[in-house]
Amino acid sequence: MKKYIRNIFLLTGSFIVFYVVGIILFGELTPSLFTQNLNYRIGTYGHSFTRLKEVKDVKDVDILFLGSSHAYRGFDPGIYKRNGLKVFNLGTSSQTPIQTHLLLNRYLKNLNPKLIIYDVYPETFSSDGVESAVDIIANDKNDMNSLKMAFNINHIKVYNTLIYGIYRDLLNLNENYKEPECKRGGCYVSGGFVQEKLSFYSKKELKKKKIEIDPKQLKAFENIRKKLDKKEIPLTLVYSPITSNDYQRYTNNNSFDSLMKSYSTYYNFNKNLNLNDSIYFYDSNHLNQLGVNIYNKEILSRLELIKD
Repeated sequence: MKKYIRNIFLLTGSFIVFYVVGIILFGELTPSLFTQNLNYRIGTYGHSFTRLKEVKDVKDVDILFLGSSHAYRGFDPGIYKRNGLKVFNLGTSSQTPIQTHLLLNRYLKNLNPKLIIYDVYPETFSSDGVESAVDIIANDKNDMNSLKMAFNINHIKVYNTLIYGIYRDLLNLNENYKEPECKRGGCYVSGGFVQEKLSFYSKKELKKKKIEIDPKQLKAFENIRKKLDKKEIPLTLVYSPITSNDYQRYTNNNSFDSLMKSYSTYYNFNKNLNLNDSIYFYDSNHLNQLGVNIYNKEILSRLELIKD
């Protein structure tokens, strides 16, 4: 019996070693076009690499912004700086509450914000979190939080990408990488913002859709709320403006509003601002710089943060 158990352990250990080595070789030798279940993309859309490098040197901010691309394309640090406020935008592409929780575990202590503004775009509560997970794995140093995130999401693409990411971290293979300041998707602005070249949205027909809440994402969101309550950090939730064309396709916006209000102070700026789709957006759910300017002034005004 003991021999049988020992053989099982040896076989399992050999398989794990073989699998890990196989993933590393696969990542190194196979063109990215064919790596469907290994999605390691450093320096991709959204400037996550630059943002997650910069945040390591930032301490003691007045406001910390969190969320998906609606955050890092919607909250312009320069506007707040002109009002005497130190801010950082820790939004990342498709960031779901699972990744928000990870980033807070890594950076909240040093950032030590007086206020957190969290963009709660409904689609991030419906997502499985895979896209955002592999983005953060590739563009930040991995730790136990990465492992916990992978187990929580439980997807082969995340596991494989994490194995390959840890290998690259251990050998410091990304140490000399420098992300271009400007590329497709906009230019990086210090403080975490990505500024898109000014363009305008052309209306398209969008299908009706119900906002579905993934229980895993809601649980992570509740853990974020508890973490901030424990540290006595005020949290303001915002639903950033999207085009009326996009907003009206959701059939249960009021239910989503009620859910968010049950957790913290909440503003749905799709109801509070009336922005023309064709003037203030560059696609169906992202503000252009004209819209960003109006939106941030409105936030400052509502939070009574504008300084004389």
